[in-house]
Amino acid sequence: MQKHEFSKIKEVVATWNNIRQMLRSGDQGILVPVVIPKDRRGFGWWFPVALGLYLIVTGLLGGGIFLAGACLGVLVFGAAIVQWILGSIIEIEQGTTGVKSAFGKIAGTLGPGRHFLLMPWDRVEFIVDTSTEIPYTAPVLASPTQENVPLKSIEFFLKFRIVDPIAFVRNIGASNFDVVLSSAVQDAIRQRSRIVQTERAYDLRSSDVGDMQELLNRLMKRYGVMITGANIPDVQLPDQYQQHLATRERVSKELAAYEREWELIRKQRTDTLLMEIERAKKERDAKLVEVRTAVNKAREVVAQMLEERETEAQKVRWQIETRGRAELKAAENEARALRHLGKAYKDNRAVLQYELALRRLQVAQALMLHAPRPLLMKTSGAGETSALSTLAAGPDVAQPDHPLADRHRQPTGPLSERRKQHRHSRRARSTNLAGVAEPGSAAVKQ
Repeated sequence: MQKHEFSKIKEVVATWNNIRQMLRSGDQGILVPVVIPKDRRGFGWWFPVALGLYLIVTGLLGGGIFLAGACLGVLVFGAAIVQWILGSIIEIEQGTTGVKSAFGKIAGTLGPGRHFLLMPWDRVEFIVDTSTEIPYTAPVLASPTQENVPLKSIEFFLKFRIVDPIAFVRNIGASNFDVVLSSAVQDAIRQRSRIVQTERAYDLRSSDVGDMQELLNRLMKRYGVMITGANIPDVQLPDQYQQHLATRERVSKELAAYEREWELIRKQRTDTLLMEIERAKKERDAKLVEVRTAVNKAREVVAQMLEERETEAQKVRWQIETRGRAELKAAENEARALRHLGKAYKDNRAVLQYELALRRLQVAQALMLHAPRPLLMKTSGAGETSALSTLAAGPDVAQPDHPLADRHRQPTGPLSERRKQHRHSRRARSTNLAGVAEPGSAAVKQ
């Protein structure tokens, strides 16, 4: 089993060229959030400055050939000044902050970029990484639980960032911060494990440690450090409890397997029942469709039959109405004709009586003309007449060429003319009555 150890934090001294490597990679696995840079200027530049000043003063005071020494002194002094200026240029890397001091006292900070420290008493004491979240691991051993059972190990992981470099280097420093942080983490872990039962110790893994992070932030605030994240990635129990928990875990896994199997069986049965229900619903819907189709068809047949019966009844009704109207019209026409005829007969009653009397006279005349008449015939040799001879002589008397017959058959005078006029008027009336009766008879025929 891999053995976890506390992360180590310290500050190192390095040249300006190695500062970046120390801040990013550390020193042999040790975290390095603070680097103390070596001053490149030193005191070697004082000698050329003093030599240049000496030559300049000597040349100015001696004159003559000493002027060449003064010029040389100026060159030496200028070279010393250039070396001094170049030595005062420093560059602060992006993501880091330089802590500047003057006469050994912290005077402020320098941001990323190029800076000029022209005064010899100005120095950069520390280069602090203020942008990187530095990981820190703290395994706590023998932390007791609620039943006072010491846990084998609780690994605590956090990330912190230096937000106030002056407070960090002034109040604690990197080496002392390692001790303070490890002590604070152990106290927080032990407080958390004291409220947890041994059998539920594994619940500490990936649990919410927001309260612990808040506690650590309160402790580290005065050092200019902020805890940005924390969790418990691993918890190890004593060997005896590990076996016990292994058995419980095996039983719980078997129980979970049985539960999954039963859940699968239940799901299969549920799916089968749902399929049966769905099939029954489909059959019911199909039967409902068939019943609705049959009902609609029956309704159509009944509607068609009712329509046919209604049509036939309407046809019969129309026929009856037509026949009734025709008969009524015929009866009305006949009644109208009879009414006209009755009126005509009523109006011509005197004429009819006259015609009837005339007809009687004509019939009587015809009978008189054609009736045999007895004649008394005297025969020679006999003294009395014979009836048979009278009847036998009747036809001879009634012949057309007989003078008597002609006299009776051709009446003359005013009576004859009046009879002719009466016949013409009677024929005209008969023609008018026939014209009135013809429309009524035509309506009856229709």
